[in-house]
Amino acid sequence: MKYVILIHSNPQPWGHPTGDFIAENQALPAAQREQQNAEFEAVLTEMQESGELVTGEALGDPSTSRLFRWNAGTPVVTDGPYSEFKEHLAGFFLIDVADQARAEEITSKFSGPGETVELRPAMWPGGDDQ
Repeated sequence: MKYVILIHSNPQPWGHPTGDFIAENQALPAAQREQQNAEFEAVLTEMQESGELVTGEALGDPSTSRLFRWNAGTPVVTDGPYSEFKEHLAGFFLIDVADQARAEEITSKFSGPGETVELRPAMWPGGDDQ
């Protein structure tokens, strides 16, 4: 079963890894931040070795995005970011796991203080998930 883990963050300030730029994470003791980073790296390694990690990418600075919309039968292209939301999509991981419980177990390792992470099943042509 394929799932997408969406990493949301505040674009001010912008940078990767997103946790390094979040006040709640920066307020943690250095040893705790190092432990969280080590746990995150461990789950990435585990997923690579098991074949559960299909791919993942960080996205560029949201100020470099271009939005494509349709207005009165004409495509309209504008500057990003997407909207005036405080958060934006910072990156994603595509995983292939046995079930939703495993997807949720993995995704819990992606979130930290002040972070928002979204887990969604992947959809395929025809509308069925997976």
